[in-house]
Amino acid sequence: MAALEKATGDVVFKFEPFVLHVLCRELQDAQLLHSVAIDSGFRNSGITVGKGGKITMAVRSTHCLEVPLSHKGRLMVSEEYIEFLVHVANQKMEENI
Repeated sequence: MAALEKATGDVVFKFEPFVLHVLCRELQDAQLLHSVAIDSGFRNSGITVGKGGKITMAVRSTHCLEVPLSHKGRLMVSEEYIEFLVHVANQKMEENI
């Protein structure tokens, strides 16, 4: 809260979701991993094949969170709401784990 009170610009509370990139030898391996990721709840997962034939499977979570807290140095939310955001972000981190 002390840092927010000193802020002169815009402040955003941001939680980045889990991301794992796996280089796969065969497309079948990537497809199997993709199925496991989707079934495990990582709905933003996908497979990419580069120009050189590299097959990359990206396991991505949907647990993102981005909320503005202040604008031009003016706090736009209460301390109670910030505590709530921290709680939500911590829950999302547990889901990532």
